[in-house]
Amino acid sequence: MPNVPMTRRLSDQPTIPNPIRPRIGPRPGQRALTLAAALLGTVLVPGRVLAQDAPGAPAAPLTKVASFDHQVTGVTVSRDGRIFVNFPRWTEDTEVSVAELKDGKLVPFPDAAWNAWRNARKDEVAAKDHWVCVQSVVAGPNGNLWVLDPAAPAMGALVPGGPKLIEIDLKTNQPARTIAFDESVAPQGSYLNDVRFSPDGKTAYLTDSGAKGALVVVDLDGGRAHRVLDGDPSTQPDKSVTVTYDGKPLRRPDGRGVEFAADGIALSPDGKTLYWQAIKGKTLYSLPTETLAGSITTALMPTALADKSVAGRIDTVGENGPADGLIISRKDGRMYVTSPQDDSIKVRDLSAKGNALSTVVQDKRLRWPDTFAEGPDGTLYFTTSHIQDSAFYKPGAPAALPTELWSFKPGATDATGSTAPTPAAR
Repeated sequence: MPNVPMTRRLSDQPTIPNPIRPRIGPRPGQRALTLAAALLGTVLVPGRVLAQDAPGAPAAPLTKVASFDHQVTGVTVSRDGRIFVNFPRWTEDTEVSVAELKDGKLVPFPDAAWNAWRNARKDEVAAKDHWVCVQSVVAGPNGNLWVLDPAAPAMGALVPGGPKLIEIDLKTNQPARTIAFDESVAPQGSYLNDVRFSPDGKTAYLTDSGAKGALVVVDLDGGRAHRVLDGDPSTQPDKSVTVTYDGKPLRRPDGRGVEFAADGIALSPDGKTLYWQAIKGKTLYSLPTETLAGSITTALMPTALADKSVAGRIDTVGENGPADGLIISRKDGRMYVTSPQDDSIKVRDLSAKGNALSTVVQDKRLRWPDTFAEGPDGTLYFTTSHIQDSAFYKPGAPAALPTELWSFKPGATDATGSTAPTPAAR
């Protein structure tokens, strides 16, 4: 099958013919998505696909939406079905950092100017109003796009003035709000990773997966932000856990293993409970968001005292094993988990504490399933970032790393071992 380069300069983009019109399904917005995927020259797998190399695993509606020539991490889908992705500057100085999948092409978003920052030009191009090293794109409750830029290329030193959370108005496709993070929120060594928004759109919750894990709480109306659980065991890598792949410890050439701290984050649909965990970890933690929202008003309290108050409300939900992306479906209230060690997507029934994970799909093509997004019809999208194939862990690996975007439509009985009644959508 053709593998169409996805981040060429737009002026170099060839016109991609559409020789095949795939059958259009009944799902809302699927016609445009299917046509876009055909234009991309990507794999579209109609119907239900059996999980490969996973004896006993259930059928899963796994669809390969797009292939990229560069390392993708984040994905999100707007209310009207627009798909956005981002490419962090980890092992290459990629030309496109944030893009919309539109008419079968990656279109720099909101425009080429915002994507003009380069490592080689960091003394010439301002970091405050350009994408430096974007890690996440998330559609907010007000329908706009939010972009989280930790501004730490190669997960290294932060570029001064670069860490930020920016809202883009999807009606005008122009930046509407910028929340810049100073060193009290994004110190050197930090790597702001993912973000969730309260249903009322007033608060954002972030994870920091860098050298010293933490959560970050942002008052979006006031533009204030502060770190919580900074260095708390719940936000740190678990020393007892070794992230493996193909049954072997995943290590860099110098012997270092995977050390990512608090990474995956999810918010209950009612906005009352926040969940998170470290990739180098196994435990899923939660907190009542009222505790974190209240901590905004006590931001001037000594950090140790404030964190002690918050830490006392932490609950241990259960064990996920090493996991990256988390999302709680608006449709069924269950938590979906990306499991990089075994190329799988799993699900957790949150109706009772300690419920075990169940496998939704396991497929050898899912190399490091990473970040989730939910479409307006309940379809779940996720990226595969191939972290284990990158130059961080494989000497001689290409700087530009091919990756993919996938989707599946959850069903009421799509997981093995899921016997509890599915909670009603909230």
